[in-house]
Amino acid sequence: MVVSENVLKWAMRLYPPLLFQRIWVIRFQKNFRGVKVKVNKSLINNNYNNSIFGGTIFASADPFYPLLFHQIFTHKGYKIRVWLKSAVINYIKPGRTDLFFNINISEADIEEIELILNKTGKHVKAYPIEMYSKEDELCVTVNCEIYIRNLIHAETNNSVSI
Repeated sequence: MVVSENVLKWAMRLYPPLLFQRIWVIRFQKNFRGVKVKVNKSLINNNYNNSIFGGTIFASADPFYPLLFHQIFTHKGYKIRVWLKSAVINYIKPGRTDLFFNINISEADIEEIELILNKTGKHVKAYPIEMYSKEDELCVTVNCEIYIRNLIHAETNNSVSI
């Protein structure tokens, strides 16, 4: 589904799995080239160590690369399927305050993906997320392996692949 940055921001803010875990989209960049997200520390997502529950932190990283890539390539006219194939999370310091992260997708990344999608129909690559506290301390790193499939390429090549 093709949407605007503002519509997607509000859809994600009100999406129950994010809303109830206090994950808040601050803004999507123009043309979906990035996103800024805040994970609010609250009574709802507090663990017994008085830090943000690890599941909440992980959930905050889960949807954003796939959403960004889906919007970028859908706006370019591609029919694609995108998902988070795997992720590795490293908790460096407890999230005792709100956490923040930015994702930025470069034009070079987009060109690389587009070339691969047109050539082989499938792109799998890991992209990083770093989450920082209010005090600008690195608390979490996540390595998100993203799977992107060009559905038109698969149809034109009459191949069946997973």
